[in-house]
Amino acid sequence: MAKNRKAPENRRSIAARKSQARRCKAAATAEPASSTTDIEDLAPAVPGPADAPAALRAQLLRWYDAHRRDLPWRRASGGEEDRAYAVWVSEVMLQQTRVPVVVGYYDRWMTRWPTVRSLAAATQEEVNEMWAGLGYYRRARFLLEGAKQIVEKGEFPRTASALRDVRGIGDYTAGAIASIAFNEVVPVVDGNVVRVLSRLYAIADNPKESSTVKRFWELAGQLVDPSRPGDFNQAMMELGATLCSKTKPGCSECPVSSHCQALALSRDNPPVQVTDYPRVVPKAKPRSDFAAVSVVQIAQGLKQEDNYKKDKDDLFLLIRRPEEGLLAGLWEFPLVLLDEEKTDLISRRKEMDKYLKKLLKIDVGQKPTVILREDVGEYVHVFSHIRLTMYVELLILNLKDEVGPVCSMVHGSEKLKLVNENLVESMGLSSGIRKVYNMAKASS
Repeated sequence: MAKNRKAPENRRSIAARKSQARRCKAAATAEPASSTTDIEDLAPAVPGPADAPAALRAQLLRWYDAHRRDLPWRRASGGEEDRAYAVWVSEVMLQQTRVPVVVGYYDRWMTRWPTVRSLAAATQEEVNEMWAGLGYYRRARFLLEGAKQIVEKGEFPRTASALRDVRGIGDYTAGAIASIAFNEVVPVVDGNVVRVLSRLYAIADNPKESSTVKRFWELAGQLVDPSRPGDFNQAMMELGATLCSKTKPGCSECPVSSHCQALALSRDNPPVQVTDYPRVVPKAKPRSDFAAVSVVQIAQGLKQEDNYKKDKDDLFLLIRRPEEGLLAGLWEFPLVLLDEEKTDLISRRKEMDKYLKKLLKIDVGQKPTVILREDVGEYVHVFSHIRLTMYVELLILNLKDEVGPVCSMVHGSEKLKLVNENLVESMGLSSGIRKVYNMAKASS
């Protein structure tokens, strides 16, 4: 941990500070920096956070005490384990998701599973239904698996190192739980903290590189307040989420602006902006995938195409995705991935017919079986690394004498499900599949 430097500086330190001051003065009076100027070569002539960590901690904590947002997980009651569970759930939900969205999910989750033991008794399907719409569903699976692991061991881990042994808990979540719930003096580093540290220390290195990430963790560890580590870590995250935003930082209101080297640089060197930190690294372009999706509706009774009328007792066919990979374990309508050159109508229907014949042992290509088959449009769903174009159709089938064997086949399978409209409406479907269903419903 960095210490206040009260002792007289040696000659080398004094010379270095004079040299730094000359560079900054020259930069301030020189021609505007060209596009090739490396901002990391411009050093501010102000004390940085390493020179006065105690003052920075005190200023940041005073601001946090006065301005922190009133969030439900910060009001969690009970013992340390209950607090740890609340922090764990909230931090996992907040990964890749905005706070206003998380609040409602968190409240519903904690109402249903208020303790780690109650969560451990849940099924994966129940958890998926509760999580539906939050995205990144692997987080929900890890929460359940981690809860079962903790209950099996008999106690909630109390240190960051022990927490990292729990399924799905990494360095950041371990640090958050350990510091906030158990008062362990350990840092946390998330995207908000990276932004704050990048500006405090004017770090222009690629924030995604392992050496830079390691540096962020070291700096956060030097700054964390030894008496209030949990509050300090939350204050750092709060600062990054509010005042120290990506594009419009509120530097005039920032409680630690006097320690910010990026702000000092921007004042002395107009071409340099606070928002230059951290360096923006272009995201990899998501790959493009294509799929045919068929909302299969099985008509009840012996209805014909001419007089078919939608019935609340009609059944929808759902398929459970594999337990690993994208959207693991979630239910969806029959979906077939396609090659880009085979996304025309004839090719899509041919591939879907083959899939449904293999799935249900029926030939949906036969005219008497099909009451209605209608394309209802395209929907593009963007994941973090995939841009999926779904070509959606509504397919209403009259299985007649085959409906019994098909239902028996479905009931004997953990991968297939036939549900009525009311159940589809209430199920926890992913946002993409919910959109597909609504498209088909509007069409019918």
